[in-house]
Amino acid sequence: MNSISIIGAGIGGLTLGNILKQNNLDFTIYESAPEIKPVGSGIMMAINAMQVFDKLGLKEKIEKAGNKIHGISITDENLKLISKTNVLELEKKYNSCNVAIHRADLQRILAENIGFENIKLNHSLKEIQKKENYLLSFENGTKIESKIIFGADGIHSKIRNQIFKTGKIRNTQQMCWRGLVEFDLPEKFHQKAIETWGKGKRFGFVRMTERKIYWYAVINQEIYNRNNSLIENFQGFHPLINEIIESTLQEDIILNDIIDLSPVPRWHTENLCLIGDSAHATTPNLGQGACQAIEDAYIIGKLLEKNKDFNIIFEQFQQIRRKKIDHVVDTSWKLGKFSQWEKGTRLRNLIMRLVPENVNQKMVERVIQLEM
Repeated sequence: MNSISIIGAGIGGLTLGNILKQNNLDFTIYESAPEIKPVGSGIMMAINAMQVFDKLGLKEKIEKAGNKIHGISITDENLKLISKTNVLELEKKYNSCNVAIHRADLQRILAENIGFENIKLNHSLKEIQKKENYLLSFENGTKIESKIIFGADGIHSKIRNQIFKTGKIRNTQQMCWRGLVEFDLPEKFHQKAIETWGKGKRFGFVRMTERKIYWYAVINQEIYNRNNSLIENFQGFHPLINEIIESTLQEDIILNDIIDLSPVPRWHTENLCLIGDSAHATTPNLGQGACQAIEDAYIIGKLLEKNKDFNIIFEQFQQIRRKKIDHVVDTSWKLGKFSQWEKGTRLRNLIMRLVPENVNQKMVERVIQLEM
């Protein structure tokens, strides 16, 4: 029998594994994928996530594998500045900076630090039942019993669906393409994250390594022209944006709808707790999806320092995290709608330009400040 099982080896599950290891606890992580390999796209680890990695002794390794980002700017279609965040002040205050990194590189660093002997790949959960302990059945025929369960299995969580029977997925009606490409960005963008706002369309890009960049393109479903290529849909944006799209191989582009999870009343029940997207999936507009899963793991670690009763920890965990999570999910949803206006875009851009930089910074700080 396992004492602790984590379902899902995404960034949240792997960070939690590192936290449990730091607390000298035995655990096993079960992951549906047959291997941890370079799939997916880029990701930005914000200052809150990097503070947690610092406490795990992994900050320098992650910084080395990715690219430090010292500026975040919103621009119009012609790359003319609308708004920026003064990241340098926050970097000094928290002794951490934003890092753009390939998701697979981050997962590899986290998995190596745990030790692959604690991760069971090719274990896709089929069914979970509560008896005296939890009985887990996997698609590969394996059955195990476990006392404590962490559900880190994403927005479509089987743990949440089977145990809590709750969680409504909301669709923003926005389509999102994500791409990776070898591309020589102009030097002025080397340590900046840029998001350009058009009419019902956005395009963002950031450098992850010397020549690898990560980009994303968002279009409101109702104005997306299916007869045109993605480049044609972004006609009228700065030539650099068309060049980035044109340079990307089709197999290096992923298309998804932008979705989130409407608030779930409870994240825990006896000896079981949801973390990350399985509990509180958010839209990517604040760049906080994975970062909030990392914070979940961090808070569980802080609570473990004072108490070893997981049911008390789960109760306190939700009490501590609820308010911030609801703020992140709600703010991200609203920002996604605001940034995708199809009419009144001049007014939208003017509103953003009129927000004082110190107000913008306070809003960012509310998100990146750790709660314990």
